[in-house]
Amino acid sequence: MNYQESFLNYLKYERRFSTHTFTAYKNDLDQFVQFCTEVVGEFNVKGVDSKLIRDWVVFLMENNISPRSVNRKASTVKSFYKYLMKQEVVENNPVLNVSLPKIRKKLPLFVEENSLHHLLDDGFFENSFEGSRDKLIIALLYGTGIRLSELISLKEVDIDRKQFLIKVLGKRKKERIIPYPRSLNRVIDGYIGHKKETSEVGSPYLLITKKGEKVYEKLIYRVVKNNLMKVTSLEKKSPHVLRHSYATHLLNKGADLNAVKELLGHSNLSATQVYTHTTFEKLQNIYEQTHPRG
Repeated sequence: MNYQESFLNYLKYERRFSTHTFTAYKNDLDQFVQFCTEVVGEFNVKGVDSKLIRDWVVFLMENNISPRSVNRKASTVKSFYKYLMKQEVVENNPVLNVSLPKIRKKLPLFVEENSLHHLLDDGFFENSFEGSRDKLIIALLYGTGIRLSELISLKEVDIDRKQFLIKVLGKRKKERIIPYPRSLNRVIDGYIGHKKETSEVGSPYLLITKKGEKVYEKLIYRVVKNNLMKVTSLEKKSPHVLRHSYATHLLNKGADLNAVKELLGHSNLSATQVYTHTTFEKLQNIYEQTHPRG
């Protein structure tokens, strides 16, 4: 029996992993199997022990694979063996007793509030199809915190302009409703007007190219980078930086951590807690302004 194929089918059809996540798991597992084959001659799920896992981790580190990537790859193999244990193929998970390299936590980059207000409010975008679309891309990413994949898949019917809500399909096909700023309706209306004039194709997707096709990742990255360059000197200028900015600014304004977790579509609170460091900046400012000795 091909246990790798069975595990990947489980991820794809039962866990319903996204294409991106599924591909990452498959690549990690393929690399591990290839390593084992080269070391011991053939890959046998029952023949893998903690020593072989340690050798693999050392091999990855010696080949300058980052600690974060090593941990991710080890997590894939750990999940594979957890699956095999459930299937009663093996009795133990060989990854459990292996020490993995520590990951240095990176603080999320974010754009200052004033810079984003300046970009969206002070005439940076042309009154044209592409200008209105590009402004909507920035406004949606910052105004709702949605992921790149969620933005690309967004359809016109997913927007409730009366209730100021959008419906998105997130990771693992989880649907969530997100409120958006009332001012965003003006941006949406302006873009829809240009869209009707420009596109001959009745695409159900909200964001399209001049040819009427759904926008794609490289286009979104280009739009975000080119526009953030106008207002920030951050080295990284990506859609995810706008998601970071959304979460950071909400928390700095006093939003509840659990509420931000739900808005972002995080499955656990630890993923959201990375943003809480930024609230210390606000606390320090409050202290300096209000404490007699501040």
